Amino acid sequence: MRLTRLICRDFRNHADLDLAVDRRFVALVGENGAGKTNLLEAISLFSPGRGLRRADLSAMPRTGGPGGFAVSMSLAGATQSGDETEHRIGTGYEPPGFDGRAARLCRIDGATAPSPVAFSEFLRVVWLTPDLDGLFRGPAGDRRRFLDRLVLAVDATHGARVNALERALRSRNRLLDERPTDGQWLDAVEREVAELGVAVALARRETAERLDRLIAESRDDAQPFPWAGLRLEGDLDDLVAVWPAIEAEDRFRSALRQGRARDRAAGRTLSGPQTSDLVVRHGPKDVPAATASTGEQKALLIGLVLAHARLVQAMSGLAPVILLDEVAAHLDPRRRAGLFDALEALHGQVWMTGADPALFGELEGRADMVRVLDGRIARD
Repeated sequence: MRLTRLICRDFRNHADLDLAVDRRFVALVGENGAGKTNLLEAISLFSPGRGLRRADLSAMPRTGGPGGFAVSMSLAGATQSGDETEHRIGTGYEPPGFDGRAARLCRIDGATAPSPVAFSEFLRVVWLTPDLDGLFRGPAGDRRRFLDRLVLAVDATHGARVNALERALRSRNRLLDERPTDGQWLDAVEREVAELGVAVALARRETAERLDRLIAESRDDAQPFPWAGLRLEGDLDDLVAVWPAIEAEDRFRSALRQGRARDRAAGRTLSGPQTSDLVVRHGPKDVPAATASTGEQKALLIGLVLAHARLVQAMSGLAPVILLDEVAAHLDPRRRAGLFDALEALHGQVWMTGADPALFGELEGRADMVRVLDGRIARD
C-alpha cells in the first residue's frame, strides 16, 4: 500500500491541507517552523501509540481552531492476486463535550474502527527523528521506548501489553505504600505483573533477536551505514532467555514477593522489564555504540532503522511508510547518496523533510518535491 493523498484539517498549523502524491519519494522542503514535521506526525498517527512526537492528542489541534482535528489518507496498492485496491483511513480528535470526555476517532473506508491498531492491516509506519540522535548515550528508558516502537511496528498489540504492565506496576507500588501487609492483594497484583512482564519481555526479545539476525545475515563493512549488534540486558530478560514462559513467570513472581520490602523502601519496583536496557554495539569497530563518534552514532542509527524497515516487511508482508525528519542534512555527500540508494532498495514509500532543496537534488525526477510554507503547500 502506498499513500496517495493526505488531508489535514485543523492539525497543528495546517488549517486545510490536501496533498496528493504519486511517487515513492516525497520531499517536504521549507523553513524551520513551516509545518514539515507536522505532516510526518500526521502520518505517524496511523500507527499504534502516540505518534512520532509522543504528544497528547489535546496538544495537536490548531491554535485558533475549533478545538479538534481530523487527518485522513488514501492508500493504493495491489492485492496478492494482482488486483488494484484502494482504501481511505482517517483519525481525529474531538475535544471534551458536555460530559467532559474527549474522543479519539478512527475510521476505515467510512466504518468506525475501535483503535489505531486496526490501521495495521493496511499500513505500517517507521520513523527516524532528530530526537533520537542521543539514543545510545541517553538513559535506558529512551532505548526501551525505542525498542517498544520497533516491536509495535511488527506486533500492533504490544502497546496494550506495555500499558497494562505499567498500570499493574502502579497498583503494586501503591499497595506496597498503603497496605504493605495485605498479602492476598499483593499476591494477586504480582501474578498480573509477572504474566504481563514476561509477555512484554518475550515480545521485545523476539523482535531484537530477529532484527539482530537480519542485520548479521546482510552486514557489509563497506556500506556507509555500519551494522549494529543488539542484545537485551536485565534480570527478567535473563529469565526468559533460559526458562519457558510459565517457569519464568513463577520465578519472576517469587522475586517480586521477596523484594517487597526493598521495593517499598525505594518507592518503585526494582526488577522487571521496566528496568531492561537495549545494548547496542558498533559492529565493524566492536565497541559500545555510546563510545562511537557523533557521526558514527547517527550512521549506526540510520542503518538500524533501515534494517528494521526490512524486518517489518518480512514479518508483516507490508512495505512500511518510512518517515525521515531532517536526516539528510546531517550526512556527508557519500552517506547521503548511500541513504538514497538504500531507500531505493526498499519497497516502502519514503517521506523526508529538509530546509534546503539541494539536499534532495539526487532525487530529481524520482521524488514529489513539496514546499511547505507556514501551513500551506506548493509544488515544484
